[in-house]
Amino acid sequence: MNGYIGLTKRNLLLYFKDRQAIIFSLLTPIIVFMLYLLFLKNNYVDSIQQIVQAMHLSIQERSIDLIVYTMLLTGITGSSLITIPYSCLSTIVKDKESKVDADIATTPMKRYQIALAYYTSATISAFVMTSLLFTIGLLFMQSVGHLYLATDTILRLYGTIGIGSISATACLMVLVLFFRSTAASDAFYGLLSAGCGFVIGAYIPLSQFSKSIQTVCNLLPATHITVMMRNLLTKGFLTHIKKSILGGNLFVKEIKNVFSFQATMFDHEISMNQSLSYIGILFVLSLFAIVFVYAKTYRRK
Repeated sequence: MNGYIGLTKRNLLLYFKDRQAIIFSLLTPIIVFMLYLLFLKNNYVDSIQQIVQAMHLSIQERSIDLIVYTMLLTGITGSSLITIPYSCLSTIVKDKESKVDADIATTPMKRYQIALAYYTSATISAFVMTSLLFTIGLLFMQSVGHLYLATDTILRLYGTIGIGSISATACLMVLVLFFRSTAASDAFYGLLSAGCGFVIGAYIPLSQFSKSIQTVCNLLPATHITVMMRNLLTKGFLTHIKKSILGGNLFVKEIKNVFSFQATMFDHEISMNQSLSYIGILFVLSLFAIVFVYAKTYRRK
């Protein structure tokens, strides 16, 4: 266990001491934020105002802004659960390219312990950094308006981030183990950063896509996590709208339809419990795949 803990600490230090790695891992969340300032906010606000006008409702502009901010915050959180663990997992490729993995393989550590040390460090970094971003966003939103978040809901939100960190890191590590050079890994990271915002619905709500595309997008655990967080983050606020505004129930229902508050796979809507079951199964399969692939690709020398 000492070797496992030591290797985990070493990987964490490599990530948190590398400022460039941290900046690049936050690149997609930054892009989401910039696009929000330039384009997304107006598009989202216009969509909600159209719903309000069609239903002849009276909703304050601040309430509309809060709904839009939740879309932004969940988008940033979801994309972080993809880019941050991948950035930390790139240590595996760097070690292989510089032959450091050969030195690690000569230690008394079991192969599965070495693989799990890489996995654990990436999971911890993903949870810490994503939780930090989410906390900053949450504090900002509270300064804008009341979210009606109960303590248990806040704890569930951070628990959901934890589940997302665990599952997304496991899935991504299976892919990273196949890369032989940092050039190939960085190239894939560029594609991942560009595409993950669309896949999780950070740029455009998934409801705007066809059912087949929605199914493909929801194959990623991060997409399910984003949907779950969206439901939890807006739960109290949307309940308040239901009770305080005449016709609020229909308004909330339409908001949930437009902004994808429920995952859809193979033409079927997925509940939160089903999403958790899917994520759990995917995590277990990924964990077995990590141990198997590592044993095949990283041999003792």
